[in-house]
Parts: sequence; structure tokens; C-alpha cells
Amino acid sequence: MADMPPAPQVWPSLRAHDAKRLIQFLVEAFGFREVVVFEEGDHVAHAQLAWPEGGGVMLSSAREAGLEDEWPLKPGTFGAYAVTDRVDEVYRRARAAGAHIEVEPRTTDYGAREFIARDTEGNYWSFGDYRGAPVPGR
Repeated sequence: MADMPPAPQVWPSLRAHDAKRLIQFLVEAFGFREVVVFEEGDHVAHAQLAWPEGGGVMLSSAREAGLEDEWPLKPGTFGAYAVTDRVDEVYRRARAAGAHIEVEPRTTDYGAREFIARDTEGNYWSFGDYRGAPVPGR
């Protein structure tokens, strides 16, 4: 993993009805890299996916109704912005893999190139080249 950027210190996380399918989709459609997946039968207890340009997400299977859940996120309610210098390349890859494109690639009024897609669970993913404003004091 020497070619990977340092691990992030804040991890967006999401739940999925079919975590195995979602992992496969995120890898194929958007280009995430599978780092680790801990499975218990059909249930994914924990998965970590890396974004090649830095950062990543963690995800797991949603718990069955009635089970105690200390992290009760609803599948399909996640949204994330992933920074990439390859907006059009990621868009073509996502479209070819069957991602539902919500917003075609565009240039915003503040000069960013971006598009928005949904994954197999209905989560929203925006991919763009805007890196955010500089953090004061850094």
C-alpha cells in the first residue's frame, strides 16, 4: 500500500441492504479500492474502501429489524463528495457500470467540474475537482 495516500482521520460510513453488492458496485463503477471486508455469512460486519486520490469510506450491512443497533443508519440515506482530478473518466466509468446519473458532468459557477450519481442502495455521490477552501492556520 505504499502507493496509497495516508489514511484519513474522519471516516464517512454507511449501511447497505446488500453490502457485498454495494462494495462490488463502488469498486467497479467509481474506482474505490477494497481494503478489507469482514463477513459473517451474508452479513458484512465491516468493510473499508479506499479512494485512490485520498480518503475512503467504511460500510456494513444494515441490521435486521428488532435487533439492537448502536449505529442505526438507514441504507440509501448517505451522500458524499469525492475529490478527483479525473471527473470525466470517473463519470464514463460510472455510466458504463450502470450508475444512475443524477447530474451530468458540468462546470459550476465557482469553476469546479463535477457530476452526481447514485449507487445500488440509492446513496448520492458527487465527484468533482473542487478541493475545498484552505483551512485557516495550516
